[in-house]
Amino acid sequence: MSVKDNLAKVQQQITQAAIQSGRSPEEIQLIAVSKTKSVELIKEALTAKQTAFGENRIQEALGKIEVLSKSDQVEWHLIGHLQKNKVKFCPGNFQWIHSIESAELANKLESRCAFTNKNINVLIQVNLSHEESKSGLQEWDDILRVAEAISAGQWLKLRGLMTIPAPNLGELKTRKIYEQIRKWRDKLRHELDSPEITELSMGMTADYHWAIQEGATMIRVGTAIFGSRD
Repeated sequence: MSVKDNLAKVQQQITQAAIQSGRSPEEIQLIAVSKTKSVELIKEALTAKQTAFGENRIQEALGKIEVLSKSDQVEWHLIGHLQKNKVKFCPGNFQWIHSIESAELANKLESRCAFTNKNINVLIQVNLSHEESKSGLQEWDDILRVAEAISAGQWLKLRGLMTIPAPNLGELKTRKIYEQIRKWRDKLRHELDSPEITELSMGMTADYHWAIQEGATMIRVGTAIFGSRD
């Protein structure tokens, strides 16, 4: 199947999952995970009206961003780990960063955004699976502290939380994680009195149906759109 056909199928499944959960499909943004994929495949997705793309590595993403810079409707999301020495490349290239995990990282990004006069939407990454191979915060107090550091600045816009559960946990444990992330998102919005904190980036090809049922507003799908990773 083509990228266009795959996108149509995923969108249809998102719509079904949303309706079954009593939600509007319009509440859920599909982020096509284009890491390791060619510019040609991204162009196919763009032709099919997919505009949000997720990349893991800054260096790989920058080449694609440059080639597609004339497509002004493209929205780039950094969904992978952000190293502090790569912060300088983010403003002006990425509209969203999903992987803020410390006040220090947030402050570095804030400074760079101020220097370049560019805003960025950010999400705090949470790791409730306690996987050592994944970044992210595990305690509410840490999430709140990082959120307060972000909110103290003016260039970063805190929009919500992101998580990647360990694979193969099964439906019950995965949904428990998603439920907790949703509760923390709601608590954060209340504590900081910030109506902008609306986003939940959670759910990938294997489990986005569960994520939608638990309130995801952004799902990150690669394999089901572009095929298995190169």
